[in-house]
Amino acid sequence: MQRVIQRTSAARKQAQRRIIKNSKKPDPETKRQQFRAQVEYNKALTQQKKDAVKNRREDWMKGPLAPKRDSGLKVFTYGGVSPQLVQPPPLPKHKRRKHVLFAPGDRVCVVNGKEKGKISEISGVKGEEDMVFLKNTNVADVAVPDWMQTSMGIKSDIVTNSLPVPIDDIRHVIALQDPQTGLIEDWIVEHAYAAGPFVERHPDSTIPKFTRYVLGENIEIPWPVENIPPAKDGQWDTTRMEADTDTWVPSLAQPPFPSSIIDELRNKFSKFRTRHDPEYVREKVEEDYRKQYYESRAMLTPIGEWRAKRQAESAEAKKKTLDADGNVIMDKETIDFIENWMTLKKDGQSAQ
Repeated sequence: MQRVIQRTSAARKQAQRRIIKNSKKPDPETKRQQFRAQVEYNKALTQQKKDAVKNRREDWMKGPLAPKRDSGLKVFTYGGVSPQLVQPPPLPKHKRRKHVLFAPGDRVCVVNGKEKGKISEISGVKGEEDMVFLKNTNVADVAVPDWMQTSMGIKSDIVTNSLPVPIDDIRHVIALQDPQTGLIEDWIVEHAYAAGPFVERHPDSTIPKFTRYVLGENIEIPWPVENIPPAKDGQWDTTRMEADTDTWVPSLAQPPFPSSIIDELRNKFSKFRTRHDPEYVREKVEEDYRKQYYESRAMLTPIGEWRAKRQAESAEAKKKTLDADGNVIMDKETIDFIENWMTLKKDGQSAQ
């Protein structure tokens, strides 16, 4: 019977692991949607660059005969980029970073792109898209389509907004003391990593729990200070005093919950249960029949009789230490110790 229980438990665990593993994998439709969104974003970004190069070359080649582009349907949106470039698509889960080492308020330096060498402050982090938004950096005029003007109430055809910058194109900027001059200067961190200690943050905080360090120097990079407004108690909120008040004291005479709930909390195949499922009872009955059959076929020998006698005596001695419900009977010394401890604890709580 024990082997049957072990095989059942192993099969159940394998099925649970398989379900968890399959749940982490994105379904084919989600993968297709993510791939299409990434293709459309890259296509819009590439098309913008191609059009800019083409128009610039055409203006240089034709000179005074170059066409007037800020006319016709594009008279109010000329020079504006596509709104698709403001919100890049999210990356698949297996391509995302395990630790995003940036947070709003960090000072960073752009190391790639048209804003290379500029130091700015992070205004927003998009971990799922692997992008960040910088203040007054990579700013562009975004063309607002008609449907967006109607739904969001925007009255202008062009809105100035910051375009996202890839996380790979920025580096931390921290203030450190120069060992030669002794002055406090800005240093660019080439590589950083995440490690402990892990700090509990406020529920409304956007800063991760881990700590970040400079690779190779083990210098901690401090997180920016957040201004989180204090929480206010509402009409139906429970006060801290009410939550900390002890309203129940454990006692040997009164269990913490009804005895009928104990079977529900115990394992399905626990021997301490008073109620069992029909399949469990059936397996136990078959196990008893199988044991009786093997005992009837076994040949009695002097050693076998001696072992059987010792087992019967051990079982009888163990049975005397249990009560009618199958629980171990505690001696008087143990009961007195528990009662004294509970009395002292109760008196201490009442004194407080």
